[in-house]
Amino acid sequence: MKIYTKTGDKGTTALFGGTRVPKHHIRIDSYGTVDELNSHIGLIRDQDINKHYQHVLMDIQDLLFTVGAVLATDPEKATLKNGKDRLNINRISEDNIAVLEREMDTMNDALPPMTHFVLPGGHQTVSFCHIARCVCRRAERLASALYEIEPFDENTLKYLNRLSDYLFVLARKLSNDLQANEIKWVPKKNS
Repeated sequence: MKIYTKTGDKGTTALFGGTRVPKHHIRIDSYGTVDELNSHIGLIRDQDINKHYQHVLMDIQDLLFTVGAVLATDPEKATLKNGKDRLNINRISEDNIAVLEREMDTMNDALPPMTHFVLPGGHQTVSFCHIARCVCRRAERLASALYEIEPFDENTLKYLNRLSDYLFVLARKLSNDLQANEIKWVPKKNS
């Protein structure tokens, strides 16, 4: 299989289903940002962290390909007139969202209560989590804007929202595990 096809040389690309759109289309920006997020999560997974978190992150990476497929699908070609899924793409389930919620609850139970915002940093691995969280929020904003134009399965939006929360809690848990300094943000008074 050749990596280059030359079909995008004029600034367009094909969606799942064959429709061609400009490479700057919000749909492309949406799933491109999810791809960027997936790469950042791979960077976190490659760190010297608890094996359980590595497995959870690998499952998340797998599901981000599902998110990307949903976002890369032309909605007009996705379903038949009888409502059946024409392209047979996977979907994000409520169970996928519940896994993130359970993981957050477990991590939160082992952490001191959060009383302030925290400054990103304290350890390189923690910083990678915060970067991934920010990219996830951007992916969510782009997907939300796309959803207003061309709706898709709403569990996709829910998953991105919950994933950014999970990455924040993971950053806090890794700060704790790595004994990194978690710096609280306390607004300075104007002088």
